[in-house]
Amino acid sequence: QVQLVESGGGLVQPGESLRLSCVASGSIFTMHAMAWFRQAPGKQRELVATITTQDKINYADSVKGRFTISRDAAKNSVYLQMNNLKPEDTAVYYCNIGNDLGLLGDYGFWGQGTQVTVSS
Repeated sequence: QVQLVESGGGLVQPGESLRLSCVASGSIFTMHAMAWFRQAPGKQRELVATITTQDKINYADSVKGRFTISRDAAKNSVYLQMNNLKPEDTAVYYCNIGNDLGLLGDYGFWGQGTQVTVSS
């Protein structure tokens, strides 16, 4: 049984920054790929950033140059530094875990997420 706990969201103004954290626990004994997703009201969940077991990183075009994904393998944690936030970034942000070919989200497994609201 794996648990995913996201934190760090909040209400910020455009141009400000937030750092999201996610801790995976419950039976994690090897390196895993990790990822961040987000879901705005009435919209599909979308992939924001991924980091593979070899620390190869990819970002959605909408966040390139503004967001940075990183991990602390010893803590089974993944982070998302979000700079220059825009109103279109408003969403519930979820982390996920898996391997380089798939994630637990593919099987419907998610944490509670953390709300990010960007508004003036």
